[in-house]
Amino acid sequence: MPYDDRVRPRVLISDWGGVLTSPVRNSITEWIAAEGLDEEHYRTVMRGWMRGAYGDGTENPIHALERGETPAAEFERRLAAELRTVDGSPVVAEGLLSRMFGGFHPVEPMFDVLRIAKRGGIRTALLSNSWGNSYPTERFAELFDAVVISGEVGMRKPEERIYAHTLAEVGHPPETCVFIDDMQQNIEAAESAGMIGVHHTDPDVTIARLEDLFGIGLRA
Repeated sequence: MPYDDRVRPRVLISDWGGVLTSPVRNSITEWIAAEGLDEEHYRTVMRGWMRGAYGDGTENPIHALERGETPAAEFERRLAAELRTVDGSPVVAEGLLSRMFGGFHPVEPMFDVLRIAKRGGIRTALLSNSWGNSYPTERFAELFDAVVISGEVGMRKPEERIYAHTLAEVGHPPETCVFIDDMQQNIEAAESAGMIGVHHTDPDVTIARLEDLFGIGLRA
């Protein structure tokens, strides 16, 4: 059926890592194995940092990194100092984040969704928390009408203000916007801002949900 913007959402906003790429956990698992890290110790360290970043709100290195307040190299040094390898050798700090997310691979069906939606008159946007990682910006023009990256705007999900900023960028009220993310906390924050949230766990499930919401086919 043709897209009807009188009754359907008008904006599709997507996270990056874990939605448009392969799952974050896959890349982390590959990196841990490649570097010979003590996996249990890594997960203990990160559980504490992530709990503060997305749970109890305690300020920690992740907040500062995602807002762009801490340079990536400084975060790498701090994280490397916390980690340990199985054989006791030091963890190399330089380039740690690039290696950590080196296993990211594009999920082309999700890229197709954005291209098809954009061609069909639906506004599209990226809303991503950056860990100093690089993005294929050469693809942005065909995918997004607006781009909001946490480190560039000094705000981060799930802070309320970054959702307000994104809404201003797309120029539509929240009830007309669909937001996709692989982290439930970020979805809940978007819904609190009035958006329609889609918690991403599987591309096929997400695409089916988006097709239902927008009322158009979104598969190439």
